[in-house]
Amino acid sequence: MNPSNVTKQAETAFEAALEHLKNELTRLRTGRAHPGMLDSVMVEAYGTQMPIHQVGTVAAPESQLLQITPYDPNNLQAIATAIRNNQSLGFNPSDDGRVVRVQIPPLTEERRREIAKQISEKVEEALIRMRNSRHEAIRQLDSAKKDKQISEDDARRSEKSIDESFNHFRDLMDSAAKAKESEILTI
Repeated sequence: MNPSNVTKQAETAFEAALEHLKNELTRLRTGRAHPGMLDSVMVEAYGTQMPIHQVGTVAAPESQLLQITPYDPNNLQAIATAIRNNQSLGFNPSDDGRVVRVQIPPLTEERRREIAKQISEKVEEALIRMRNSRHEAIRQLDSAKKDKQISEDDARRSEKSIDESFNHFRDLMDSAAKAKESEILTI
């Protein structure tokens, strides 16, 4: 057993948790249109559920407007229905026969506070993932130490390295969350 491999695996898991958090934060509404807002929408097309970006092009031509241009005009109604039925978004799309337009309503103060709470929840989910990865790595080190595969000093050094890496990624998560929160709370 190589302690540096365990440390690298833990860092890779921390990095994955950070990337997942960043992806989740981009999906949160900020009052401005962003094509990533519709990433979670699944459209019933050709008899199967497909992500919206596979059935059309999502663009933000204005700060309060999303425009979806379907690759196949027959999917126009399916796209509008899928967006309308996604309760977490709360959008009411309209179509003109060629494109689907989604007007992004301005956020109320109450809604901004709700979204800020969602940020905290998403950060906590990411931290739980990181803690689980850290516990798994430390468990592997303890097991290897008990089986005399590595020395106590190597285990302690690796554990310290894992904790430093954990703290570094936690700080990165906190700064990403604070940036998103200030973006949402700014009118």
